Amino acid sequence: MKIVFSKKCLEYGDPLHPENPERVRLAYEYLKDRNYEFIEAKPASEEDLLLVHTPAHIERIKRGNFWDPDTPAYKNIYEYALLSVGGAIIASRELAFSLMRPPGHHAGRDGLALGAPTLGFCYFNNIAIAVKKLSKKTLILDIDTHHGNGTQEIFQGSEDVIYVSLHTRGIYPGTGLWSEGNCYNYPLPFGTTDELYLKTLEKALSSIDLSEIEIVAVSAGFDTLRGDLGGMKLSVECYREIGRKIGELGLPVFAVLEGGYTRRLGECIDNFIQGIEEAR
Repeated sequence: MKIVFSKKCLEYGDPLHPENPERVRLAYEYLKDRNYEFIEAKPASEEDLLLVHTPAHIERIKRGNFWDPDTPAYKNIYEYALLSVGGAIIASRELAFSLMRPPGHHAGRDGLALGAPTLGFCYFNNIAIAVKKLSKKTLILDIDTHHGNGTQEIFQGSEDVIYVSLHTRGIYPGTGLWSEGNCYNYPLPFGTTDELYLKTLEKALSSIDLSEIEIVAVSAGFDTLRGDLGGMKLSVECYREIGRKIGELGLPVFAVLEGGYTRRLGECIDNFIQGIEEAR
């Protein structure tokens, strides 16, 4: 699996904020040494954003005309966010992994989604835009420790998308406590370890009808790692098993980075990709 990346995504941020350039820089350095092939990210267009977001939300981000304690109005954030969306779009076409920031799965149509208090480090919903642009029957599998409330809001009731999320119960954004229609949520307890997580993932994937699904899109958050923000306690090795279970579906797969805030992010991504490749 190739990796979509641009060093431009390292140009903004606050070193005291969890979603800072260092997390992706360290991951890039690790993966570069593992001899992955890299594809340069290109910015999305405003037309791409309009597939998912309202003109009002796009304009707020473009002008920096918003205040969000989790999601700062950094200088030129609109351009950086466009580049992250573009990375997801390229990943969907190349069946690659987009190693870009900012993340996206908390951003709803008009920004805040399903009653969440903030945008949760997200400006535009990268994976949702990529999926909309593909126009294929898609399974979106969200493995971030936080529920992808924006992605659920965008695709709730869609006949073309099945959304499945495994996440920690009781943390930000406080959504995803039950399944609704085409959106299947699996809230897990604080402190979840490999065995329960993998058993739940297997249950989730085996309980949905994949007969018409053409592609799998993974919201790849690695903040489920022991010691990260979300309270789960997965091992680095668990991501190989997660990747293997996804690969065993026998469908094309692409992935887009969401969370993951430790210095071991690169190892987690490497294991995840290797698991997918081993299952093919």
